[in-house]
Amino acid sequence: MADAVGRAIRTGEHLAVQAGTGTGKSLAYLVPAIRHAVEKEATVVVSTATIALQRQLVDRDLPRLAKALKKPLGREPTFAILKGRRNYMCLHRLDSGAPDEPEDAQLFDPFAVSRLGKEVTRLREWASDTETGDRDELVPGVTDQAWRQVSVTAKECLGASRCPIGTDCFAEKARAEAGRADVIVTNHALLAIDALQGYQVLPDHDVVIIDEAHDLVDRVTSVATGELTSAMCASAARRCGKLIDADVADGLLEAGDGLALIIDDLPAGRMDELPRPLQGAIPAIRDAAHRCITALGSDRKEDVEGATARKLARSLLDEVHDTAVRLLEAFDEDQAHQRDVVWLSGDKYSSNPRPPALKVAPLGVAGLLRERVFNQHTTILTSATLTLGGTFDTMARQWGLPPGAARVEQAPGAATEKEAPSDDSGPKWTGLDVGSPFDHRRNGILYLAKHLPPPGRDGLTSSTMDELAELIEAAGGRTLGLFSSMRAAKQATEEMRERLDFPILCQGDDATSLLVQKFSEDVRTCLFGTLSLWQGVDVPGPSLQLVVVDRIPFPRPDDPVSSARQRAVEARGGNGFLTVAATHAALLLAQGTGRLHRSVTDRGVVAVLDSRLANARYGGFLRASLPPFWPTMDPKVVREALRRLDAAAPA
Repeated sequence: MADAVGRAIRTGEHLAVQAGTGTGKSLAYLVPAIRHAVEKEATVVVSTATIALQRQLVDRDLPRLAKALKKPLGREPTFAILKGRRNYMCLHRLDSGAPDEPEDAQLFDPFAVSRLGKEVTRLREWASDTETGDRDELVPGVTDQAWRQVSVTAKECLGASRCPIGTDCFAEKARAEAGRADVIVTNHALLAIDALQGYQVLPDHDVVIIDEAHDLVDRVTSVATGELTSAMCASAARRCGKLIDADVADGLLEAGDGLALIIDDLPAGRMDELPRPLQGAIPAIRDAAHRCITALGSDRKEDVEGATARKLARSLLDEVHDTAVRLLEAFDEDQAHQRDVVWLSGDKYSSNPRPPALKVAPLGVAGLLRERVFNQHTTILTSATLTLGGTFDTMARQWGLPPGAARVEQAPGAATEKEAPSDDSGPKWTGLDVGSPFDHRRNGILYLAKHLPPPGRDGLTSSTMDELAELIEAAGGRTLGLFSSMRAAKQATEEMRERLDFPILCQGDDATSLLVQKFSEDVRTCLFGTLSLWQGVDVPGPSLQLVVVDRIPFPRPDDPVSSARQRAVEARGGNGFLTVAATHAALLLAQGTGRLHRSVTDRGVVAVLDSRLANARYGGFLRASLPPFWPTMDPKVVREALRRLDAAAPA
């Protein structure tokens, strides 16, 4: 892998690398990346999806490598972590900026306002102690609302040259430090903001390494998703209220109130056409926001406090206006050429109701990634799960790379490895599967419960519950249960607590990190949960010898983005189910089953209690996306294997 990464950096040809857990992939890409950065005096960006991997890179891998590579490189390599501006305290906002007013619901809640005041007071005290202003270093933390009082987004920032405290700005210091570093560690969201929005966030760089690349599309989609609510309109009107004619600001406030009345009566879910009431409400918001922007006028020289208030107002007004425009334009094209999907979120009947919001998201981000990432930088993408159905092509299409990894061999002794320019469309890339240090076939069994009835809509069946109880009993606990919904996880937890003597933990009982810690420390304990456990659990050793999956994790039929993407593929003559739903399921299944082997000595069983994996036509595609376990459909074989493992494992 290190050789392949080095070659990609030299040639400019993109690289996708599947490398199993325990391969040492972070070292494999960091060593050639650091060498390139030092020798060429360039900057390399490493992007991750999770804070845990960022911390591993910055706290463990990079410090070790910096010491180890100092002698051969002639100097010690440098590195830095860079987050979005919103993650750093803004000293100007703290001292003299215009704070947001509490949400309307909290205006009549003295306790909430009092708590907010206490948190802001604590932040003021922390400001004199912190050297970084990084929110993650504040322990214990504060609510998002309190943090918003002392931070700004990139759009809201005055800029270091205009800000009176610009020389002491925490975000600018972090960016300056990153600009001097050989390697910058960041996250997919900031990488997406840098690529998709019209201002530079990351320092100049020529190489991007995307770790946890299986999450890239979802993170970029999230950044590219717009939202419109009546509360946003009210906040924007308040922000510009003292800067423009009151009647103009009130126009936006009234338009927002009109939106609230309409969407409160609309059903949540995807919108295939714009409902008639919204055909008037959204243009009203667009036009009212535009009048406010026009009234604000262009930036002008004025006192800093006035400039700050104007910047804060313009930022939110632009967001409201641009989202309204995007919502209206989303319905201009036919299904085959539609670029965005629109839906109404919020469930006023849930136990934790959220105000309804109109949302708009891109149906695909392939074009954005191809234009703004692959056409700008040499890119290495890596993860333990990139080949779905046995090929990289599925992920490549989502990223905007042409299917079928292409490599052009160079003649020996060529003056350069870089390929000559050509008119051939699409970025050149290579796919490489470096395998895994784990002997999956010898140390793992894939149990396909072919005899069980297909899962239904009414929760887990009695036969599925019986199968689950017998498997856990045979394993002596030691079970991670991965469920497709929180409802199923709680149903299984309640019944297993009645039927078994083993401790059963369920996601939501406590902080997930504490639950995982308890699960790891007591080998007889079982842990049940949903999505975050499919990708976030790393428990090597005898505490985890059985991973149970209740059903194939297809996206919900009412998921607005997945269903719209599936329909768009079908409108173009493709197979929407395989392209969208089966791909989503394959990726999660590969991640979930990967929880079993976290070290070379781990042994155990992955049990899938969804008979469709064995019986359905798409089952072969899903099975080809999983590690190469030894498969069986015989429940007796599986239970005997689990009993042997339990007997051999330390108590």
